[in-house]
Formats: sequence, C-alpha cells, structure tokens
Amino acid sequence: MALTQSNPTAGPAPAGLKRVFNFNPGPAVLPLEVLQTVQAELLNYRNTGMSVLEISHRSPEYDDINNSVTALMKELMGLGDNYKVIFIGGGASTQFSMVPMNFLHSGKTAAYTDTGSWAAKAIKEAQKCGNVVVAASSKGSKYDHIPKLDEIKYPADAAYLHITTNNTIYGTQMHWFPETGNVPLVADMSSDFLSRKLDFTKYSLIYAGAQKNIGPAGATAVIIRDDLLATAQEENLPTMLKYRIHVEKESLYNTPPVFAVYIVKLVLEWIKKNGGLAAVEKTNFAKKERIYQMVDLYPDFYRGTVNGDSRSWMNLTFRLPSEELEKKFVSEAKAAGFIGLKGHRDVGGIRVSLYNAMTLDGATQLAEFMERFKRAN
Repeated sequence: MALTQSNPTAGPAPAGLKRVFNFNPGPAVLPLEVLQTVQAELLNYRNTGMSVLEISHRSPEYDDINNSVTALMKELMGLGDNYKVIFIGGGASTQFSMVPMNFLHSGKTAAYTDTGSWAAKAIKEAQKCGNVVVAASSKGSKYDHIPKLDEIKYPADAAYLHITTNNTIYGTQMHWFPETGNVPLVADMSSDFLSRKLDFTKYSLIYAGAQKNIGPAGATAVIIRDDLLATAQEENLPTMLKYRIHVEKESLYNTPPVFAVYIVKLVLEWIKKNGGLAAVEKTNFAKKERIYQMVDLYPDFYRGTVNGDSRSWMNLTFRLPSEELEKKFVSEAKAAGFIGLKGHRDVGGIRVSLYNAMTLDGATQLAEFMERFKRAN
C-alpha cells in the first residue's frame, strides 16, 4: 500500500522511508521536513535534556517558541502591532461560543453567512448568546455555492459579520469578500488558513484550528485586532472564555498546548523558507488544477458537486456514477497509496483535501490514478 514519497520542498524521503499520500481532511498531512525536525529534536530540545513535550511553558525555551510563532504569524500575514496572536485549546468549535460571548452585546445583532455545516454550527452557538441574523445562505441548494456579495444583507450597526472562508464538507470556498466598513469582519479560516495571499487587515478577528494547514490538532490560532478587543465584554464571562485574558497573558494564562504550538512554529518557518504565502498560493493553485482537470475532462464520470466559481482549493468534492464505483475508487486508491479520499458521511462521494503540505507530486499522481480508474471502469 505504501509508496516512497518525494517532497519537492524538503527533498526526497530518506531511503527506505515509506510514506503514503495523505489526503485526510484533518488532522492532515504535515511537511516531511517539519516531521524530520521534530524527530531530531524530540529527545533533547535545545540541549535541555528534555523533549518539548516535557519542558515548562514558563521556561526560556518555550518563551522563545511562543514569541517566535507570534512574530512569524504576523509577518506572513502582513499584520502590524495592532493585531494580537494567541493560541487557545478547544478547537475552532470553542470559538463558535467565544466570539458571541465576547462581542455580541445586549441589544445588538450579529450577522452570519450560512455556507456549510460549520457555519451552521457557529450560528447555533451564537443564537444561545443573543440576536442573530443570517446574512446570506446557500443551504437551500445543499451548500453548492458561496452567495454573491450583493446577496449578503446585514444591519448597518451589526455587532459583527461572521464568515466561513472554506467549507470542508461540501467543498466550497470564498473567492470574494465583503467590504464591511464599520462592522467588524470575523472569519473562521480553519480549513484554508495561510493557504493563499489575502488582505488580512480587513479582518477584526480570525480563528483557525491548526490541524488543516499549520500544525497538529490541539491548538487554535486566534488573531484579533486591538479595536475589537477593546469592546470585549468582561462581566459574567468565565475567565477562560475572555479573549482579553489570553491576550494579556500572551497565551500563558493556563498551560498552553506546548507541543502543538511548537509544531506550528516549525510549519510557519517552513512556509517562510519556501517563499511565503505567494509561493504557497502558486503551488496550491497548481495542485487543485491537476484534480479539477480530471473532473472537467470526464464530467459524466467525475461529477463535481459545487458551482465552478465556488470550488474549494482545499477540499475538492465530486461523485462517481454509483456508490459502488465510489467504494471501489476509495479502495483501489488506498491500495495505491492514496489515503483519506472518502467523502464526509453527511454527503458521501469523494473528497480530495489538498492542504499546504500535500505536494504537487501527490496531486499529480492522484490525477494520474483518476485517469487510469476512469479508463478501467
């Protein structure tokens, strides 16, 4: 099943190392170079005689990790000192509650775009905290597209507008973004975070689970602008759910997910070393083109499930003529060394997740497999 995988950014895998092509939607593939660094440093980090898994989060060594990951994040995103970067446990799902608990004040209304399962869950949590309006929705067409900008309607004095930039289950992604003026723009970027160049200064708050593009499960990055933070509610909120506490304590109010943040630092260093977000975007474009070329070449066999202008670069979804063929595709792909291609249980079909660490070689080889499979079936 396994195959020897080369990584054009990290060099070829060591002789004898067997690596499959991992298309899992998350936890997802990590750069081979990063894994090799973790392996080399695991038993004795920076001559401490301890693993990163063992060092104190109050130690100088972890201070360096914490400071470095914050600086790298802001550098890659082009953000100034008016933004704060923190890491919080609980996954992006905890942010579904934290955002409205901190910023949906009494008498105000929060606006949300409903573009998939995770957006719907965010709406459900926000409704427990206050007034919520759905600014736009593609639910009626089974989330097969992203609403156009002129479809997004929300109060001029909304507490914030919340968007989900990529939808892992249904395979859609935002390629146009609202100009919200004085209304804070909040984004769940979990599944396409740092996968392309964006004007991140448009956002008042961004959150993203690490386990798609920037690290392992266990850490959630939150990037928050000072002007929004200044409006955060304090009264009657549990301490651990206050953004201000995490910012003031620089993610160290409680023991942070030390090992996960360390790996995020290594991944950000890898992104920077390989040309930053411009280079990442170029490679991600080439990868998704390889797969969508097969879908478009054989539309009666590989049937895309979303509108063309809303196609995700990260999670590419399609159906085959029958469920039997889909099962056969997943089985034969696994035997050939392509893992994690089964669609989400809610929608079925095939899902190809092309996060940053998936190589162009991996996407190319999968496209070649798709060609062979179609001809044989």
